[in-house]
Amino acid sequence: MPTLSVIIPTYNEIDYIDDALKSVEFASEIIVIDSFSEDGTKERALEYGCKVLERKFDNFSNQKNHAISYATGDWILFIDADERVSQKLKNEIVSAIEKNQHSGYKLSFPHFYMNRFLYHKVDKVVRLVKNKNVKFTGDVHEKLHVDGSIGSLKNFMIHYTYKGLFHLIKKKDSYSWFQANTSLKKGKKVTIFHLFFKPLYRFFSSYILKRGFLDGVPGLALASINAYGVFSRYVKMMLIEKDIK
Repeated sequence: MPTLSVIIPTYNEIDYIDDALKSVEFASEIIVIDSFSEDGTKERALEYGCKVLERKFDNFSNQKNHAISYATGDWILFIDADERVSQKLKNEIVSAIEKNQHSGYKLSFPHFYMNRFLYHKVDKVVRLVKNKNVKFTGDVHEKLHVDGSIGSLKNFMIHYTYKGLFHLIKKKDSYSWFQANTSLKKGKKVTIFHLFFKPLYRFFSSYILKRGFLDGVPGLALASINAYGVFSRYVKMMLIEKDIK
């Protein structure tokens, strides 16, 4: 049977790491790439027998690329500490790597907000790949590059996306700083279009096109905060340009 390495990036995830590790105990090895947690996350991972790497955080791609160099499995599964592999998804993962039909697979992630899963707000992301020429690029919403075809698994990853309203806003705010810096490095400029129409389109896409309205009040709230995140990114670009961050 092909072997599987699981890579989990962490920083102060003591409230979440136990369940994440338990859900991937079927893997051949678990690698935790930790950004010098201060809450016992590293120690807890060691108790589970994980291979623990420590690296100062600079961006998401570099963290994961560093961990990839230590992975010995034929396949690699990337998860976050607030994600859980269900029994059905576990069985599907094992079957997929045994059949070996593709070089990578997209997993589905319904968002969790206001104590419910939003099944009309689902992200599909490549997370399961062959351990061959694998590399991440991008500072925030990093992209995984894989040689070969990409398939999709049907069972959902359990993902406790947002721990509450303030956590969601804080997360969006943190990401927007990364995105603003990345956009400026690429020479992008802020216009009226970016400030007004881009946020409006993000709301329309989240709430209407992706049927967020079917998720009730949580769907409306999430679409609104997604729009805020886009607006915030361009405001931060202006602040950085004027050196008034």
